Amino acid sequence: MSATLVEENAERIREGNEEGTQLLLEALISCGVAMSIAGSSRPCSGSEHLFSHALELICSSGSMHGEQCGVGSIMIAYLYGADWRRMQTTLKQLGAPITAAELGVSDEDVVKALELAATIRPERYTILQKLKLDKEECKKSQKQQE
Repeated sequence: MSATLVEENAERIREGNEEGTQLLLEALISCGVAMSIAGSSRPCSGSEHLFSHALELICSSGSMHGEQCGVGSIMIAYLYGADWRRMQTTLKQLGAPITAAELGVSDEDVVKALELAATIRPERYTILQKLKLDKEECKKSQKQQE
């Protein structure tokens, strides 16, 4: 629900006016409710967050955690066979980074982070543990964000 709300209102949110801010806050509050119901951050923190944490361990880009999660989300959507282009379009509409270069990191660092991500919280099963990606598969996933 939160993702749909942001996607459908990306232009309004980007404008930074009161209406856009209210819509974004509604999405964030919905995420908080989902986490409260679940009793953990799991509903809102999957493999894209693990990717971001791994990237933070590998390099210091100066990009924000959420920006890194956005780029990670594009790759993870690709791995799921989901519409990663739609996600990329929404992030672009919001003015968010969608590539390694826009994060200020190298393609190699993104590949390393994608490889490392599955080990960050091994108790949190994600598609990364399921697929057990090798370096070449990580490179292929990374290329989707370009």
